Amino acid sequence: MVRTPLTPEERERGQRLGQLLRKARGGRSMVEVAAQAGISAETLRKIETGRAPTPAFFTVAALAGALGLSMDELVTRCSLVAV
Repeated sequence: MVRTPLTPEERERGQRLGQLLRKARGGRSMVEVAAQAGISAETLRKIETGRAPTPAFFTVAALAGALGLSMDELVTRCSLVAV
């Protein structure tokens, strides 16, 4: 299966998501937040650095829950155009 290349907008949205998650994590460690979300620290690292710009919905939802963020807030703050 060949994956369609990401658009610049998708990459930018992934960068914004990573920055938002990193900021929301604050002083908590990646390992702590990843464990609470039920994902690996490496997955969180890839999302935060933009190397995984399109994470699965349930991964994002789990991270939002672990960080006390609403999905609405994530969509609004990561969109190119205000929702």
